[in-house]
Parts: sequence; structure tokens; C-alpha cells
Amino acid sequence: MKQIKSKEDIVKLCNANDVQFLRLQFCDMHGLVKNMSVPIGQLDKVLDNKVMLDGSSIRGFRTIETSDMYFYPDISTFKVLPWRPREGAVARFICDIHNADGTPFDGCPRVNLKRVLKRLADRGYTLNVGPECEFFLFETCEKGFPTTNYSDRGGYYDVEPTDVGSDIRRSIINTLEGMDFEIEASHHEVAPSQHEIDFKYADALTTADNVITFKWATKTIASEYGLYATFMPKPVFGVNGSGMHMNMSLSDHDGNNVFYDSSKPDGISQIMRYYIGGLLKNVKAFTAVTNPLVNSYKRIVPGYEAPVYIAWSQSNRSALIRIPASRGMGTRVELRCPDPSCNPYLAFAVALEAGLDGIDNKIDAPEAVDENIYELEMSTMKERNINALPGSLDEALHYMEESALVKKALGDHTYYHYIETKHKEFQQYRSRVSQWEIDNYLHAF
Repeated sequence: MKQIKSKEDIVKLCNANDVQFLRLQFCDMHGLVKNMSVPIGQLDKVLDNKVMLDGSSIRGFRTIETSDMYFYPDISTFKVLPWRPREGAVARFICDIHNADGTPFDGCPRVNLKRVLKRLADRGYTLNVGPECEFFLFETCEKGFPTTNYSDRGGYYDVEPTDVGSDIRRSIINTLEGMDFEIEASHHEVAPSQHEIDFKYADALTTADNVITFKWATKTIASEYGLYATFMPKPVFGVNGSGMHMNMSLSDHDGNNVFYDSSKPDGISQIMRYYIGGLLKNVKAFTAVTNPLVNSYKRIVPGYEAPVYIAWSQSNRSALIRIPASRGMGTRVELRCPDPSCNPYLAFAVALEAGLDGIDNKIDAPEAVDENIYELEMSTMKERNINALPGSLDEALHYMEESALVKKALGDHTYYHYIETKHKEFQQYRSRVSQWEIDNYLHAF
């Protein structure tokens, strides 16, 4: 689809595609997609930012006393939904949420990311992000509800018939390409019924939009096959969990990748080393954002290829940060801890602030760790100052509460609401009796 530049372009596209309904889509604090549907007769009202929503009904947005808010659609995100009928088609806009007085709502995750990215742009840089989203395809019960029953028993890079999901991945890819995604690769992942589809990197705002669109489309297409796609980090004990590695680079206004320095033997610029240093310094503080669920911390444990220890390497996949071999425009930092349950708008904001902290304060990256960290003795890790990520959501929240940087990245509204909500979530979890406790204690005591 050609670039959309005006309201007139939207009207022409709606007429050409027989669009009869419009979805006004946005994202809540927890990364869950919400929307309102309006008939095409309301298009002028939509484009004039006059469609209202009740902000008090969205967790973490507004109270009943200040609930009136408005959808501000980003016309560049207009897409006809490929999975809906072509006759009487449905299209969507991704929207920013604004207050009743027309000012941007600082608790809208997309508005917040735009705020952080503007400060970066004022420095002369653009943040580019390429995510690697993993997910499971599980069977559903006779009522259509999700189970944790595998839909296949395949493993890493397997092919059909072992990889039962190849046809579903192809349908997902066709759907995404119909929404102008550039798909780079797809494959079966390590665990049974686990899959990965990779799409091309873009600027951080576009990528965040693409992540929530990708998850929505994947769930929708899976349901057409009678399966349930889940981005829960660790749905099954004993197998690998799902991650969302974040590949990041900074480019200047001329499009040059400032993480690359051809004069250095390893091709890594000093700016990139500072960026790595900032990530390593602040990762404990932002882990509650990149790994937001109680369940997230059951993925980042030794033995399942997820990063546990705070270190970086140019090749070592046991490190938290890896530098892939590609150089030139492909030079990038791969942050391996985030999982696909995170809100991408918030996750990109905190990672960027951490990296800029490294650049601003010249926090040089420590010595790279090229050994398999999982096999190092604890005494060796202590000598080399290799620490671990937080072991629970509760621990991660305590680090977050002490971080002025994360507060700056999220803004006051989201920062305080997020911490409050997540503390409640952990306390609910802590008070529940699990099946493990029943299995191990009931007969013994």
C-alpha cells in the first residue's frame, strides 16, 4: 500500500476497498489491544478526532470523574483487515488517546513512547528495533477454550509432517503481508508446538505497532484452524519458554548506523559500548516492564536457553546481551530477556532510556563474557561481577521502585499505576495454593 498522507487518501482507500466498518484500536497499560468499532458513516468524525471513549473503563487510564477521552487515529496505520470479508470490509486505525481538552494523555503507552522518541530525535537519532516473537499453538477444548495440549511434537527447525504448524504459519504470513509486513523468516521453535515468525526491523514506533498487530493477527488466524496462539512466556513446565528478543540500533539523520565503526577491529562503536553499558546497569530496574508477569520469571531460569545472568558477548547466547555477527547497517544490540507478554511501547521506552543513560554518562561496557555462563562456577561469576536478573516479579518491582530512570521513561502516571497494579497481581499469586504444594506437602504433613 502506498504511503498515506492525507484524509483524502483515507476516503479513497475506504471507497476502493468497500470499507463499511472502522476499528479504532489502542493499547492499554498491559499491552492488551482494545478497540471501538464504528460504521463508515462516522469516518469524518473519526478523522476529526471527535470519537469519544470512557477512560474509566480501561485499567490504568482514568477515574469516573475524569473519564471522557478521545481517539486520535494515526492515518498512516490504516489497514484493511485481511481476515474479514472483502465485501463490506473492515479497516483499522491505531490511535493515540487524548484528554477531553485535546492534549495527549500521558498514560497512553503509544503517546508515551512518542514522547521518549522525540527527545531522541532532538539529539539527531532514530531508534530501530527488530523483534523476534515466539509463541505456542495449543489445542482448544470442545467449547473452544484454550488448553495446554500440544498441537504438534516438533522441535527446532523441524519440517512437516512433524511440524504441523507450517500451514498455519504460512496463513499468518500471508495475512501479515496483506497488511504490508515484510516477513524475513519463520520456523518451528525448540519446544513442541512453539513457533517463531520474524519481520523486518523498523523505527521503534512502527515496530511497536507491528508487534501488537502481529499478536492480534496470529491469534485470529490460529483460531480459524481451531487452535489457540498464546504469547504467555512459560505455559508448560519442562520445555523452553517464549521470548521476544529486541534487536536495537541507533541511526543518525543521514541513515547511518552509529553502532558501527569500521575503524574498530570488531566494528563496534564507542556509542554502542556505552549503550550496552547503560542496558546492563539498568536492566534490573526495567525487568518488571520487559518481563511483566508472574509467569515471566519461570522462563528466565537456567536450563532453557533464556538469559539469566547480566553480561554481554559478541557471540555467546547464554549472555543477556548478544551482538550478532552482521556489521554495517546490521550492527545491533540483541537484548534477550524480554518476553512477548510485554507492552512493546513501554518496553522500547525503558530500554532506550537505559541505553541513553549509558551514552550520556559514558558507562562503558564491561569485559565481554564469551564462555557459556551456565557452566561457570558461582565463585567465578562473583569474581567477574556477573549478577543475575531478578528472580521474581516481586523482586523486579522493588528494583523498579528505586529507579528514577524507569519513572522518567514511563512518565509519572504509568509508572505509579503500573507498580500498584503489578504489586496486587503478585500478592494474588502469592496467596494462591498451587498444585505443586498439594503434590509435595499434603501427604507429607
